[in-house]
Amino acid sequence: MKACTREAALAMSAVSTAVALAACGPEAGKDSGGDEAPRIGLLLPDATTARWEGQDRPLLERKIDELCADCVVEHTNAKGDVAVQQEQMNSMIAKGVDAIVLVAVDARSLGAAVRKADEADIPVIAYDRLAEGPIAGYVSFDGEEVGKLQGRSLLKAMGDTVSDGQIVMMNGDPSDPNAVSFKKGALSVLEGRVRIGKEYDTLQWRTETANMNMSGAISALGVGNINGVYAANDGLAAGSITALKANKVDPLPPVTGQDAELAAVRRIVDGDQYMTVYKPFGPEASAGAALAVAAARGETLTPVAPDKVRTSTGEEVPAVMLAPVSVTVDNIKDTLVKDGVYTIRQICTPRLATACNEAGLT
Repeated sequence: MKACTREAALAMSAVSTAVALAACGPEAGKDSGGDEAPRIGLLLPDATTARWEGQDRPLLERKIDELCADCVVEHTNAKGDVAVQQEQMNSMIAKGVDAIVLVAVDARSLGAAVRKADEADIPVIAYDRLAEGPIAGYVSFDGEEVGKLQGRSLLKAMGDTVSDGQIVMMNGDPSDPNAVSFKKGALSVLEGRVRIGKEYDTLQWRTETANMNMSGAISALGVGNINGVYAANDGLAAGSITALKANKVDPLPPVTGQDAELAAVRRIVDGDQYMTVYKPFGPEASAGAALAVAAARGETLTPVAPDKVRTSTGEEVPAVMLAPVSVTVDNIKDTLVKDGVYTIRQICTPRLATACNEAGLT
């Protein structure tokens, strides 16, 4: 009766309850033949963060196909626009998809759309970011641990400058629950250990905003007075490093990152960025696909989601929580290359040949 319930909920917006329920008779909807392919909506947040279209989307689609050969994935990308993603959610609900995998642009703003999906009996799997509202399941990494890895790495890289030095914190978008967790984890390591000269929250994780903010930090603190940069992801690291170079900061202070973007890995080899956090996309996508397929089939999620997470409504839902990995130049080969994320040939451009040799990337 799942499809029937959903069609009733959708129909009630236009006709009376009685008519809606009548539409769910034995000859209505998917339940009549039972042979319509399950449809899964995949809603990604933006195209500026390389992982979403370059890693997560193909991995999710491939794994869903392995688990459910007749499942149909309907993909959209909000390109960083909350209103667009709300419309995309409404469209998926109107189509009557069987499940939605959502990476929310803004967790709070999407809460109403998640509730609307729940009312239409469409389970929503929150992917990587914990969306507000009655989600059915969640898959992600321990956000606070990500921040702790970044903070510890930054302190290690700063060495003797920790005691009398200062850092700039380039945090992510405060509307992203993950960014809040990253920041909390980082501060738990950094506060009391190093002075935070400037701190910024970066709306929509925009690289150009990080660049502008870092230029402002350099102007306020002085070219030679930044001893480290906490950048919450690789895009913010890129914007910060560009500003540092443009302002003739030499040598560059250690800069953290996250997502193990190929450009970031090359910067690490080149010495411009100190580290990134690798969140193995394969296991995350596999877990997300398993949750989505189970939800689309109306199955319980507990067998594929052994963990629990408390949502904004106070309820605990099935979850898969994965462990992040710190990556520096010393372990690129044993992590990203070993896992098949990138080949040495992809990382080591001709310009980086000498640096790659020194890093053992041969």
